[in-house]
Amino acid sequence: MMRRFTNQHNLHRPTVTRFATSFITLSQFHKQQNNLRKMVTSEEWNASKWPKEAGGKKLQTYLLQDTFWRHILYALKVTGPLVCVLRMVDGERKPPMGYIYAAMDKAKEAIANSFNLREEQYKKIFEIIDRRWDCQLHRPLHAAGHFLNPAIQYEHPDDVLCAEVENGLYKYIERLRQRSKKSPAEWWSCYGSSAPYLKNFAIKVLSLTCSATGCERSWGVFQLQSDTTDPILLEEIDESNDWLLGRMDGNSSDEDNDLVFEDDDLTWRVVS
Repeated sequence: MMRRFTNQHNLHRPTVTRFATSFITLSQFHKQQNNLRKMVTSEEWNASKWPKEAGGKKLQTYLLQDTFWRHILYALKVTGPLVCVLRMVDGERKPPMGYIYAAMDKAKEAIANSFNLREEQYKKIFEIIDRRWDCQLHRPLHAAGHFLNPAIQYEHPDDVLCAEVENGLYKYIERLRQRSKKSPAEWWSCYGSSAPYLKNFAIKVLSLTCSATGCERSWGVFQLQSDTTDPILLEEIDESNDWLLGRMDGNSSDEDNDLVFEDDDLTWRVVS
């Protein structure tokens, strides 16, 4: 009966529309509002078994209530722009990192305009959006992407020249710089709070040692050397190799005549 009155349209198709199913269902209700009302007031409806059953009576009551349709329209005004943002983020063809910050601002503007800028109608909704945005989505990376997007930087410079965007950019740059100044485990400890499970795993893995050399330093000659470099710099491998080659090439210096042990005549030249 519903399909006859709605021209063979469905209201709910979760297997076909796996994305934003509830929103699509509400939008279908909104589009078919007049047809659904005609259905529950038609002679065919009254002659059927549905008006006599509890479910049918409840359905007829909902479809004839003005508040029911106002609530649907309110939900569509609030969630429509957000669904567009989620579709953009969920896409695979175009990287959205440079656009998500601006897209959220546009979505909030669209919501406000749909209520004719009457703040009392969307104030609570904005509080929910901001709370979810701040704790889950708003990261310095998004601000950096917004700032570095040339389409926004040159066409809308005022949108990027604000304290929030610039602070986010500086925080992300600082985080990138710290990659070469902190040990990997320490970096995760400082900046891995957004991924707590991965943070704990990374710290455990990156804090492991690779050999038992540390236990043997008490008996080694190199115990007198201090480890002043943190984190490990891979470039030092090449530098140390040059130093060793210099020794092997026979380059001499006063240090070559230094004794390895104070109570012995073994010199570093002999070791070389």
